[in-house]
Amino acid sequence: MSTVERLRAALAEVLPGARADLERLVAIPSISSDPGRADDVRQAVEQVRGFAEDAGAADTAVVSCGGAPSLIAHWPAPAGMPTVLLYAHADVQPTGPVEQWTSDPFTPVERAGRLYGRGAADDKAGVAMHLAVLRAFGGRPPVGVTLFVEGEEEIGSPTIARILTEHADALHSDVIVIADSANTAVDVPAFTTSLRGLVDLCVEVRTAGLAVHSGLYGGVFPDALTVLCRLLATLHDAEGEVAVPGLVAGSGAPEADEAQLRADVQAVPGLRTIGSGCLNDRMWRKPAVAVLGMDAPSVAEASNILIPRARAKVSLRLAPGDEAGRAMKALADHLSRHVEWGAEVEVSEGAVAEPFALEAAGDVYDLARRAFGDAYGNEAVETGIGGSIPFIAEFARRMPGATVLVTGVGDPQSRWHGIDESLDLAMWGRACLAEALFLSRLAEQGAPA
Repeated sequence: MSTVERLRAALAEVLPGARADLERLVAIPSISSDPGRADDVRQAVEQVRGFAEDAGAADTAVVSCGGAPSLIAHWPAPAGMPTVLLYAHADVQPTGPVEQWTSDPFTPVERAGRLYGRGAADDKAGVAMHLAVLRAFGGRPPVGVTLFVEGEEEIGSPTIARILTEHADALHSDVIVIADSANTAVDVPAFTTSLRGLVDLCVEVRTAGLAVHSGLYGGVFPDALTVLCRLLATLHDAEGEVAVPGLVAGSGAPEADEAQLRADVQAVPGLRTIGSGCLNDRMWRKPAVAVLGMDAPSVAEASNILIPRARAKVSLRLAPGDEAGRAMKALADHLSRHVEWGAEVEVSEGAVAEPFALEAAGDVYDLARRAFGDAYGNEAVETGIGGSIPFIAEFARRMPGATVLVTGVGDPQSRWHGIDESLDLAMWGRACLAEALFLSRLAEQGAPA
């Protein structure tokens, strides 16, 4: 029996239990951005700790460095073998309007071969995949394994640098596999080799010290919401290009299928794309700015007054090669310069994540390409991601000799962070096989990477 057949058979035995574990995790509303859900985040991490112990971990520890808890578990390396760090996260995004979900977001449901629920793909599927692989090896993987399951990725991993410092020895590895990205299709594996960075801020506009009657003072003094809307409009030019000066932009990505992108987002008929150039460049290698939310009266609560204060949260995605601190200053300076009519403006800086790019070359990547190709039946492709995974740059900086692989447990239909998030279960099985094959072949290579 070949290695592929042997591992496929071993996984067939453990995947039903691993899926049950995944469903138990999805049922925990571990929303890290909600302080009221802190106990749920801890419950999810503790649940994973129990799963890891059941999967033969030699030791486990739930750690915290002032933020949400994370799990570190070890399967020691056989003599002469490398150690692989397997990463995923157990926290999830808020659900958005629950009434828009087809089924309850924290009640996992299978429909047409997909498992629906918040976190089913991002990223509890990654957690369950790592555990399934470890169980397929009977709790004795052919290489050393460190399982690192974070509890605060969805809020930007604010304490990851401290965790990597304080637990450097426990996390040190030769290879890092980050299962927190997406494949280009359910049967085409992808290695993510570039990620945009992120900065965000809140901008507040003030026009007066109190709200006044719009009929008495309108036409003389502007309302803050109008000033804010005009200010936010300066972030793009007429074609939708980001108008903040000094940001890095790249090019060279393969062209995307516009029709597929429109289908992915369910674009309204006639909606134009914004910006210029290759579509994938716009998503992967150029900056993008978006208004994420506004503090202003709702339509239902509106009255005939001039609003004296209005606030918005603005997010700026950064191209690889840019620097988050410099980009934050450029965005804040732009907003401060462009406020009109003498209104006051105040900027409060928020999240920061550096962009990242890696070179997918070397023996480890060669092994990974063969393993993933055999598991999926199609060759692996390299792809960029328009989103940000802040901790990857931290891992690369703290473990400069380690090879970093960013792999996928989602696909374009997974709707990460959106309504009706889901996981293609057949693809998830292929992902488990790919990871198991990779570890097996890394052991066959023998020496640390």
